[in-house]
Amino acid sequence: MKTLLLRISIGTLFGWLLVGCETTQTSRPNILLLYMDDLRPQLGCYGYSQIQSPNIDKLAKEGVLFNNAYCNVAVCGASRASMLTGMRPTKNIFRDYKVFVQDDTPHAITIPQFFKENGYLTISNGKVFHHLDDRMEDWNEVWRPYAFDKNPKGLAPTDWWQSLWRDYQLPENKKHYMATNRGPAYEKANVDDTAYIDGVLTEKVIQDLERLQENDSPFFLTAGFISPHLPFNAPAHHWEKYEESSIKQPYNNFVATNAPKISISASNELRQYTGIPPKGERVNDTTAIKLIHGYYATVSYVDTLVGKILKKLEETGLDKNTIVVLVSDHGYNLQEHAQWAKWTSHRTSMQVPLIISSPFINNTGTTDALVELVDIFPTLASLSQLDLPNHQLEGESLVPILNDLTSKGKPHVFIINSNGYTIKTPRYSYTEYIDPENNKTFARMLYDHYQDPDENENIAELPEHSDIVRQLHRQLHSSYGRNILGL
Repeated sequence: MKTLLLRISIGTLFGWLLVGCETTQTSRPNILLLYMDDLRPQLGCYGYSQIQSPNIDKLAKEGVLFNNAYCNVAVCGASRASMLTGMRPTKNIFRDYKVFVQDDTPHAITIPQFFKENGYLTISNGKVFHHLDDRMEDWNEVWRPYAFDKNPKGLAPTDWWQSLWRDYQLPENKKHYMATNRGPAYEKANVDDTAYIDGVLTEKVIQDLERLQENDSPFFLTAGFISPHLPFNAPAHHWEKYEESSIKQPYNNFVATNAPKISISASNELRQYTGIPPKGERVNDTTAIKLIHGYYATVSYVDTLVGKILKKLEETGLDKNTIVVLVSDHGYNLQEHAQWAKWTSHRTSMQVPLIISSPFINNTGTTDALVELVDIFPTLASLSQLDLPNHQLEGESLVPILNDLTSKGKPHVFIINSNGYTIKTPRYSYTEYIDPENNKTFARMLYDHYQDPDENENIAELPEHSDIVRQLHRQLHSSYGRNILGL
């Protein structure tokens, strides 16, 4: 494996729909994975006109946008481990953000390993696995954004990599972070797009595309962005795309009616930052507006960077043979139900944007098919006409949906968040909170997404919904419990 030390300012069921040529080993497609962190489907292409995301919107018009895609666990490390192995989280694996695939499932085949073993040049840029030093042998190349010998705090490699997420540019914020290991939850700096780590990443990906146009082997190239993860740091000109007076708090900034206490997140991730009140206190309105504004700014920032990469893909001619996948590891709460960040069993934490654009798929448009992130692995294998690996992939290829956008997708998907176990159907989201010591359910939630898409009232205990609760309970435990919970 080649490690770069640089400082730079989804057997096919339906096959490809190829134009005028027959697929051969040498004509296998390239894959570009645009992997987002904490990006909720609040984008122009998802009908949110306030958000300025023209480049992601353009990608959606050129490909297929999934309106009902869900992660399998709403926390970054576990979600990435699940998607990259095609394995759902269980009672014992992929439990939290700290997970290493090499520890939880050392014998699992990962997406980069699969493509590397099938002759692809695999390049890791940025945050793909949660930890930079997880499964490094799965890649031909792993980019380290700064040489570790320039590590100013003497941190271990994993900690040093994570410290880069707090990539402050203002001197006072840098100084405070270096002294206290804490910094503000957002930053607006008069710098260009290459100043922050995602800008540096983008320059690296662009350089990769320039050299890969001369490469004979197909590639699996990643751009693992940090934005819009906390802290919400972005160049000032992206903040200025939004008038602060236009930024509004969500109308449902309240705990859902009848919600069990355990379902209410303490928003601990946000509380790691200076200027945020301690646990138990609400974020005041002024700070809330600043946070939402900062999130919007980082979305527009990462959208601009995506645009630069896609422009270079087109300029090199590689777009004619490259499948582009844009996906986030999970959703995000921006004060909905008085909660921030992720790791909740609400839809805002679990629903993700997913766009697949392929020059070999004739369809473009949107689909309401219900899908989950463990479907990405078999989809990429199918699109590449490669046999699936000999380990248990728990997802299904999305190629049939790409070829028929009216497909309904799955009857249900499964999601874990801490002790909350969710079955999501096209209409309902049903969650049971289960005591890990005795496997007993002690709380539950049911939301009707046809009648209450924003999940403002938990109807699990209402008598008129007892039949659907019993049905979903059986499905959760029969299809899921034996394998996932050990019931």
